[in-house]
Amino acid sequence: MTIWEMLAVFAAGIGAGTINTIVGSGTLITFPVLLATGLPPVVANVSNTLGLVPGAISGAIGYRHELRGQRSRIVRLGSTALVGGLIGAILLLALPSSAFDTIVPVLIGLALILVVLQPKLAAALKRRRERNGAPAAGPHPDGGPALLLGLLLASAYGGYFGAAQGVLYLSLMGLLLNDTLQRINGVKNILGAVVNGVAAVFFLFVAEFDWTAVLLIAVGSALGGQLGAKVGRRLPPTVLRAVIVAVGIVAITQLLLT
Repeated sequence: MTIWEMLAVFAAGIGAGTINTIVGSGTLITFPVLLATGLPPVVANVSNTLGLVPGAISGAIGYRHELRGQRSRIVRLGSTALVGGLIGAILLLALPSSAFDTIVPVLIGLALILVVLQPKLAAALKRRRERNGAPAAGPHPDGGPALLLGLLLASAYGGYFGAAQGVLYLSLMGLLLNDTLQRINGVKNILGAVVNGVAAVFFLFVAEFDWTAVLLIAVGSALGGQLGAKVGRRLPPTVLRAVIVAVGIVAITQLLLT
């Protein structure tokens, strides 16, 4: 890897750490850059997953204020994300990439529709619960089985590749949890760290990766995580939702064109 390629990977790491903390899809920045340096796709994917772990942790630390009072929720949802992330990491080495290539753009598209419609859907669900005499947060204040199943599938996808994984998380939790988008975004960062972490541990023992790429992305994404937390925490819900949709559209376009 030349010095210019190293600088490009480092800059991509900063960009990925920043956008991952705000919404997700940082992989769409780092993965093409790693491919451009000559790394094989699976090696690039594994190296990217390992390198983004510090960025996910950094972003979660940056959202520590929004995470207060959510310990039980984080443990419950994080356990599900851990299992899903491990499943996805195993699938990466066991299945051809074509197995996911078709469904991924569809999943992201559905997630974007949920993000756009989330305020109206949540309000409609709240009115329905109140008419039925249930609490505003519903019988399952942490989303119930539907959220756990959705997060399991989204985490499996995250362990496999991860582009726009954050968009999937935000759409699911935004619809099924009775909470602010910023607090949900904080949980999203924790779940991303869990999925990347468990996949990274698995890859360390069974997969091939490039240490130079890992270290460059790790340092860059850690810096980007702090930058993303400072920017993302100041965005009002409407603007944050618009950013999510914009990033998701870019993700779908890039996945369809590659």
